[in-house]
Amino acid sequence: MLRSLVGSEMCIRDRYQRRVREAIEPIMGGKDNPMREIKVDKMIINIAVGEAGDRLTKAVRVLQQLSDQQPVENKARYTVRTFGIRRNEKIATHVTIRGEQALNLIDRGLKITDYEISQRHFSATGNFGFGVNEHIDLGLKYDPNTGIYGMDFYIVLCRAGFRVGRKKRCKGKVGQNHKITKAEAIEWVRTKFQAEIRK
Repeated sequence: MLRSLVGSEMCIRDRYQRRVREAIEPIMGGKDNPMREIKVDKMIINIAVGEAGDRLTKAVRVLQQLSDQQPVENKARYTVRTFGIRRNEKIATHVTIRGEQALNLIDRGLKITDYEISQRHFSATGNFGFGVNEHIDLGLKYDPNTGIYGMDFYIVLCRAGFRVGRKKRCKGKVGQNHKITKAEAIEWVRTKFQAEIRK
């Protein structure tokens, strides 16, 4: 009985929020509202090598060529004997890219996947990621001394006003209606890059 009451209450609340949103959207400018515009906050490219030494140094060089920035080396949090990884050993590298360069690299990455991405690659908070098997597909020249590296792309989306949740002074909360949903992120990728979203 209690479960059914809670379920019906949630259903009524969802219906109310949807109706309020539909009523407010034309007043607030709807889709033309610049505050509702979705943008790329940052893009993280990660190469997990699994060991320190020469291979990690070469992976850092690959990310440096790709981004024209200095990548950061990541340390292992735990010791995993089956993989031969020790705690605090450097095993991976990543770089964070923003602005136009991030959009350009997303486009180059999606081109490799034939502009196809699965729905499962999107998180509930509206961020998404995908993998690239060979870095030379991104337009980098093959070097026999370096070899071939695969990498993970992870893209964080945002809207104007998201900074209020991160700032130190006068910190606030981002409203539920202003947060990016999975459906909105999928629609943004579909319209921005003419990508096909698989189930």
